[in-house]
Amino acid sequence: MESKENASQNDDIDLKELFGVLWAGKLLIVAITSAFTIVSIFFALSIPNQYKATTLLAPAQSTGGGLSATLSQLGGLASLAGVSLDGGESSESEVAQKIMKSWSFMEAFIADNDIAVEIYAGEGWDRALNEVEINSQRYNASTNEWLLLNKNSGELGPPTSWQLFKRFSRMLSVSQDKKSGLITVSIEYYSPDIAKEWVDLYVTAINKHMQTRQVRRVATNISYLESQIDKTSIARMREVFYTLIEEQTKEKMVAEASPDYTFITVSPSMVPEEKSTPRRAMICIFGFMFGGGLGVLVVFFRYYFNASFRLASNKI
Repeated sequence: MESKENASQNDDIDLKELFGVLWAGKLLIVAITSAFTIVSIFFALSIPNQYKATTLLAPAQSTGGGLSATLSQLGGLASLAGVSLDGGESSESEVAQKIMKSWSFMEAFIADNDIAVEIYAGEGWDRALNEVEINSQRYNASTNEWLLLNKNSGELGPPTSWQLFKRFSRMLSVSQDKKSGLITVSIEYYSPDIAKEWVDLYVTAINKHMQTRQVRRVATNISYLESQIDKTSIARMREVFYTLIEEQTKEKMVAEASPDYTFITVSPSMVPEEKSTPRRAMICIFGFMFGGGLGVLVVFFRYYFNASFRLASNKI
């Protein structure tokens, strides 16, 4: 019983000592907390607003149709004709999502729409003029010259393709809901008007890319099948090839006549009216909490350091 009472008394003494240390260093804690809070406020205010434009898409194409379905119906005849049955076909939507996130597609999109300056040199948005603010240390707007130092050549010039890809990747988001299968595409930028414009252009670009890709692929298939007809004299085999050519011609006509070949817009993008980032309140709260915690640690460290120093001095 006595040991428990002594432990309880020691705990009370330790707590009183801790509170005493904190109370003695309250001015230092307040000073450090205030300093970090003020810095976090200025930092939060210095970050320009960004706006996120979002569109919701649905896949326009499904797996299991077209050439694969025709080959499945023909079965053994297709195999005899030398045409393989591929059951591992991916949907156009899945392929398109991978392409949308690829370096080559983003590079082509940036070049086709001439938006490298806005992507890499943009640093804010002038609401009054409705213009993107350009970083003068990266791009000279009056002479239309890039001011970036190339590490390899040591000369001033534009950003590399990789730099543009990394910057645009941070702005772009492509995700799919596993349950509904709907795809969300969003772009975050300083200007809400430009964010909406880029989202619409990006969806149009991927649909056009996938349409052209399909037309080219079908044309190649038709050319191959036509060459196979000339190589065989078996009437049944020729019939198989003509059936496949007919199916491929239909697919080509559908692709050429479908602007929304891969994605259909379920919910079109709108000009965002509220900023998506930065979360200034969270930045200030984090600065306040970090400053308070650091202040407490500094007070405890100073107290125990001084106590250890005094103990060492008394021993000497």
